[in-house]
Amino acid sequence: MKSAWQTKQVYFMATISLVVGVAAGYLFHGSESPASSQKKSIAAQQPTAVNNPPMPSLDEMKRMADVKAAPLLEKLKTNPENADLLIQTGEVYKSAHQFKDAAGYYDKALKIDPKNVAVRSEMASCLYYSGDVDGAISQLRQALRYDPKNANSLFNLGMIEWQGKQDTKGALAAWQELLKANPQLTADRSAQVNRLIAEVKAQEKN
Repeated sequence: MKSAWQTKQVYFMATISLVVGVAAGYLFHGSESPASSQKKSIAAQQPTAVNNPPMPSLDEMKRMADVKAAPLLEKLKTNPENADLLIQTGEVYKSAHQFKDAAGYYDKALKIDPKNVAVRSEMASCLYYSGDVDGAISQLRQALRYDPKNANSLFNLGMIEWQGKQDTKGALAAWQELLKANPQLTADRSAQVNRLIAEVKAQEKN
């Protein structure tokens, strides 16, 4: 069984890959919504080699997710209060970039298990990708009420405050608290957060 920190680190590292990856893509297109930019991001990843099949469209990904989720949904008909099944269904739709659908299942799971901070952070990411910046921030703040030191939630809060709200002070506060509350972070994770802090401070000076 993983320790509490190992579990937290897994979510933290996964979120760094997710959110920073997005920051390198559509987050900097300030005039676009996350949802519309997501479509462009997917389209941009289509391979150019003639023999390679194109990336599926969002509609195709939705159909594939529906098929994959069907057995889970069937189980939910007889056990609608099963939080694990709801989370698994949310993960299916999130992996297919169906963020609104995923958020809906995460929300149902959180009504059953409101203190599940990891799932609340996943829901926040889905809300953000769906264009609901304020909803994402609200979920992360709620997660931090349950676990004020949660590295994943603090990191995401900083990213969304910065890129979604252009609130540099809010971003700095979240990341500085992240470093203060989590001295056990690995050197590369701490360095990554410190680079973001330096970037935001430089932005404030310009």
